[in-house]
Amino acid sequence: MEEIVLEKNDELVMKLLYFFITESGYSPIILHGAKNEIWLENLDSDYKIVRIVTNYIHNNEQLNFDLFKTKKIVDKIKKKTFTFSANTLSIFVNLGDNVETPSNTKNIDCVHIKDLKDFKKYNFILDIFPNITKKTEFKEKGLELFTKITTEINKTSEAEQKKADDVFKPKKPIVTYILIAINVIVFLLMYILGNGSEDVDTLVKFGANVSYYVKNGEIYRLITSAFIHIGLFHIVFNMYALYLIGSQIESFYGRTKYIIIYFFSAIIGNLLSVLFLGNGISAGASGAIFGLFGALLYFGYHYRVYLGTVIKSQIIPLICLNLFLGFTLGGVDNAAHIGGLIAGYLVSMAVGVKYKTTRSENINGVVLSVICLVFLVLMLFK
Repeated sequence: MEEIVLEKNDELVMKLLYFFITESGYSPIILHGAKNEIWLENLDSDYKIVRIVTNYIHNNEQLNFDLFKTKKIVDKIKKKTFTFSANTLSIFVNLGDNVETPSNTKNIDCVHIKDLKDFKKYNFILDIFPNITKKTEFKEKGLELFTKITTEINKTSEAEQKKADDVFKPKKPIVTYILIAINVIVFLLMYILGNGSEDVDTLVKFGANVSYYVKNGEIYRLITSAFIHIGLFHIVFNMYALYLIGSQIESFYGRTKYIIIYFFSAIIGNLLSVLFLGNGISAGASGAIFGLFGALLYFGYHYRVYLGTVIKSQIIPLICLNLFLGFTLGGVDNAAHIGGLIAGYLVSMAVGVKYKTTRSENINGVVLSVICLVFLVLMLFK
């Protein structure tokens, strides 16, 4: 059987794909209409986008147009993935002899290589990918090399897909159901054992958030008030929101992390509420629910390849709308909403997103969450 011989450029591109996909965590980007170029992304890398250009570029005018087109596509990717800055590496493997090596522009670095050893000419590449030449050394050639590389790439892609399936696979929201049940039971008990959910004495007796009582040691109100609602509309609206958002957070983070996020957000939201409450009374799960919004923002940032459009078009507008209504309508505890939102984001960093959050992020999240809690407690009891 005649041995299959790979063209030099084809072999070079395959080795580059092997390195970036299997060794550096990049994933292919599907772009309609992009010919003779391969786009890869890893939003956690210094170069968030790597572009391998196989098209033969025969003059400087064609090169300039290529760079112009690249900037436009990168801008679209930034908008889609909710990324403010996307450093891009363009690797040209087929420039004409009369074409000047492209210079680096803002957020786009360009290199021209004919062999993987050419990377040694670019120190800024080796600083980020120090093992790029070592990891692309193969003793296999021809069909054997092609088989080995494609097998390894497929294994990596399958492993990444399993991770994504594990995270996004719907799970039964048991904790969310329990939280809703507790809220509903408490609401009914306020009518059975008291004078209803809009009676001040009943609200106080059941543990509503009252600045005077909290400052005098009844700390439990920071939690109990999250299970008390004032009026039928209040509980229906909050329970519907809890079902929608809570189900997602419980599925994305897991039950234990979800409970931590929920209760920490409720506590921080209620602490901030007490500081701004004056002589008033507040109750409701909205602080904790806004904490779930914060958790969704943190999750969406790490999985913005999947949720970038949803974050911009649905989640952020919904948060802004609710905060706007809180500032314009009377009787809304916006301090609890803002406190819960911030707390939800910070504690989500502390507990982490599966497969994404680094150890240093976890530590930063824990430190910031503790600082937030301690600061509010000191402000309350100073």
